[in-house]
Amino acid sequence: MSGENWQVFMTFGFFIILLSVCGLYCLLVTRNLIRAIIGLELLFKAVTLLIIVVGYVTGRNALTQAIVITVIVIEVVVAAVAGGIALRVFRHTNGLDARELKKLRG
Repeated sequence: MSGENWQVFMTFGFFIILLSVCGLYCLLVTRNLIRAIIGLELLFKAVTLLIIVVGYVTGRNALTQAIVITVIVIEVVVAAVAGGIALRVFRHTNGLDARELKKLRG
């Protein structure tokens, strides 16, 4: 790895770690379903950025673009399904607290 590639990797690596930590914190600490979806989206963005940086450093840009497009499509589907679930939970319980989901037993 050349000096310029190493510098790019370290610079973006800091932001990737920062996004990952923020996403994990948002997922683990919050009880609000919308905040959990936002945390999941932050984790997806960190993975996407990591794939792009690794593709740039290794020089395999075509493969990287294909993988990133696939990850973005998966991310949109997960966000849409999670948003739909959160909407149904809100309509049923009048709140978005994840602790209220225990009341949904049949």
